[in-house]
Amino acid sequence: MFGIVRPCRHRLPEGLFQEWMGHLCGLCLALRGVRGQAARVATNYDGLLISVLFAAQAPAGARVRRTAGPCALRGMRTASVAADEGARLAAVVSLVLASAKLRDHVADRDGVFARPVLAGAARRVASGWDAAGARSGGAVGFDTSVLVDAVARQPEVEGLAGPGTSVLAVTEPVETATAAAFAHTARLAGRPGNAAPLAEAGALFGRLAHLLDAVEDLEKDRREGAWNPIDATGTPLPEVRRLCDEAVTGIRLALRDAEFSDGKLAHLLLAHEVGRSVDRAFGGGHAHDGHAHGAEASADGSGPSPLPPGLPDGLPGLPDRGKRGDRRGFWAGCAAWSAMFCTCQVCCREDYADPWTGKERHGWCHYAECCECCNCCQCCNCGGGDSGGDGGCCDCNCDCNC
Repeated sequence: MFGIVRPCRHRLPEGLFQEWMGHLCGLCLALRGVRGQAARVATNYDGLLISVLFAAQAPAGARVRRTAGPCALRGMRTASVAADEGARLAAVVSLVLASAKLRDHVADRDGVFARPVLAGAARRVASGWDAAGARSGGAVGFDTSVLVDAVARQPEVEGLAGPGTSVLAVTEPVETATAAAFAHTARLAGRPGNAAPLAEAGALFGRLAHLLDAVEDLEKDRREGAWNPIDATGTPLPEVRRLCDEAVTGIRLALRDAEFSDGKLAHLLLAHEVGRSVDRAFGGGHAHDGHAHGAEASADGSGPSPLPPGLPDGLPGLPDRGKRGDRRGFWAGCAAWSAMFCTCQVCCREDYADPWTGKERHGWCHYAECCECCNCCQCCNCGGGDSGGDGGCCDCNCDCNC
């Protein structure tokens, strides 16, 4: 899994975490429908934003869900997943961009792709994904050539970049691709008036994704002598941070110009989680539009408080996963746990459903590191703390001006 928007359940209150998972699983299954089981490796956190944006704009009748069978990544439980045109568009975009990423690894001779046999196999896989993406894109009225052309231009743009070149010249192809994908959700949902603001939001999101990827890879690229747009253009990190913060603000402003049928999840992911992605990449909290995402100081200035003022102890916003209907017997739970262990959920996922009780558990590698729970109510005016809200935890029925 890859992507910059990676929320945990504590920051998606009420049923929004299940809705987010429904889009994620829907993307995974749509990829299988487009190109078979192997294509599911292209599932990514950012690709599901296409599905989320479609659902946020579409009328209720166009938002199709279906019940998916048990999956090891869901603790061998069924789930209601997206199965509409938004999920198919998300699969098309994810598949074509994953194909580009695969070609990029081959071109850079990264890891196993330095071996000619594996590099040749990867090229054949990428070609198959491109063809499948083009066929399925046509079915939802999306011309994938804009993505392919943008990806093809990227090496040339990078080759021309040097000290003094604006780093935004390097991000332009990705901006063009994401702008086209975001805008098409408006046309697909029957809201052509949203195409322009969502194209702007998409371009800024593409810029942000490219810059954050460069920031996160910077130290590794320096060690390995690999090309990185930050060093190649000589852009100081504070300037990169400024560009990222401007992109976050621009996405929020663009979303205000779009009309949504039910935009709660899209608002949380694109107006708030992108800001946390910036904080995570640069390490530490930072204020976006005057609202801090990092740990707040305690009242006496002695350090971070465990929870925002006015909130009870515990983790607000957690769904009740421990109902009797979610429970399994001992042997059934053992079988589910084995499947989850073999798929690395028990150690590598930030949180997963207990195979016996259905309650939330933290992966071994992420224990006590999940989600900055003390900040879950510090998103603009959604409630809690000094934000001026009504004391609830981030239901995003708020007038937060973002």
